[in-house]
Order: sequence, then structure tokens, then C-alpha cells
Amino acid sequence: MDKDRLIAFTDAILAIIMTILVLELQEPETLSLQGLWALKGSYSAYTLSFFWLGTMWIGLHNEWQDVKKISIPVIWYSLSILFFSSLFPYVTKIVSNHFDDSFAQGLYGVIVVLTTLSNILLSDSLVKANAENEVLRRKISFRKRWLTIDLLIKGIGFIIAITVYPPAMMISVLLVAVFLALPAHMKEVEHL
Repeated sequence: MDKDRLIAFTDAILAIIMTILVLELQEPETLSLQGLWALKGSYSAYTLSFFWLGTMWIGLHNEWQDVKKISIPVIWYSLSILFFSSLFPYVTKIVSNHFDDSFAQGLYGVIVVLTTLSNILLSDSLVKANAENEVLRRKISFRKRWLTIDLLIKGIGFIIAITVYPPAMMISVLLVAVFLALPAHMKEVEHL
């Protein structure tokens, strides 16, 4: 399979997943500011999921610019990312309807963590498939460092969410996006 075909497939599926997210939003019971405010948890979950998926797409885009070859493991890890990402509309809807529920937040956290783990495994498989590509290896090494910290923060958020404070899962994803992923992507762009 050609690299460009896999990239196009991934882009298309992520675009569909991100579109489905908005279709899961509830309508307010009354068309007023109070009606919209009553759905703040739902809008928060949607916004966070949308931008988390968008941040992941940016990371994949930056990583794949230097990829020359793909392998069967690369294809399977890409599919696993898409599989776990495809569950985002479902778990986002559950969190939207049960924002302060530890099980709902924990379920969301499981999908976030599995998607991130798939991302790390994809990066490893790209390095193996492109062993002679030093630029890609350095780029992925940088990305894996912050993805590992990302995973640690989300893991802590997951533990706190299922034990004492359910919104900690979404807060950890937000913290990672704002203070880790966004600055890391900006640094990646500077190095291009």
C-alpha cells in the first residue's frame, strides 16, 4: 500500500468521526441562554473531544511528512488509532449525559489512553519501517517523549476520575492539550 493512500484514508475517517461528534449534541430544552447553559457539560465534552482529535491529527500530519515507507504494522496501528478514535462520539455522548459520573469519565479515559497508546505504537512502527531515516527518528523521538508525559498525565486523571473526582479525566485531557500538545506541535512546526 502507498503511504498517501493510508494518509488519505486516515484523514477521511478522522473527518467523519469529528463530524459525528457534533451530531451527538443535544438540543436545549428551551431556546435561551439558560437552555444552552444547562448543556454546558455536553458542549464542554464535545469541544474537548473535537480539539483532542484535531490535535492528534496535527501530530500525525507532522510525523508523516518525513515517512518514506510503510509496513504492515504501520497499517494495523493506524487502524487501531482509527478504531479507538471512532468510539469518541459514543463516549463523548455518555460523558455529556453523565458528566459527573466516575464510570462515564473512566470510560472516556480508557478510549483516550488506548488511542494514545496506539499513537505511540504507530510511532515505533514508523521508525522500524524507516530505520535509515534520521530526520524521522529524531522527530518521532521528540514526539514520543511528550506522548509519554501525555499518557502519564491522562493516567493520573483517570485514577482521580474513577476514585474521587470524575471530571478529572476531562481536565487532564484539557491540561495535556493546552500545556503539552499545543506547545509541542508549535515546536515541531518551528523545526520544519
